[in-house]
Amino acid sequence: MSTAENVTGDSGPEWGPLQWVGAVVAWLWVLIPLCYGLYQLVIKIPALFG
Repeated sequence: MSTAENVTGDSGPEWGPLQWVGAVVAWLWVLIPLCYGLYQLVIKIPALFG
């Protein structure tokens, strides 16, 4: 038999400060080059039609 405690389960361990810093650095590692690339693309769009 399963109890309600076993059915709902646990959402997992909470993140510590070091894990949050790592997650933020990882997102910045991806988003900064992506945003820079999109910026460069937007700058070059007028040359396609000029």
